[in-house]
Amino acid sequence: MAPTQQPHVVVHPPALDGSRRVTAGDEALGIASHLDDVVEILRLADLDQIEVEESDLIDWQGGGPDDWPGLSEHHTQ
Repeated sequence: MAPTQQPHVVVHPPALDGSRRVTAGDEALGIASHLDDVVEILRLADLDQIEVEESDLIDWQGGGPDDWPGLSEHHTQ
């Protein structure tokens, strides 16, 4: 399977509330607040064959799969 057959998925940098936009190409797929949300968003877009934490098809911007500042216990107000 050629890499060009899969869309380039981007998990954007965290917003102020810690949520992250998920896009594929020019298409907005959804908003994730946790890694499980990314998995579900990709499943709903029929992209669930992508290994979320390990795939080169996902561009994690502003932090990796474990970076969800909205979930931080050290969150400051």
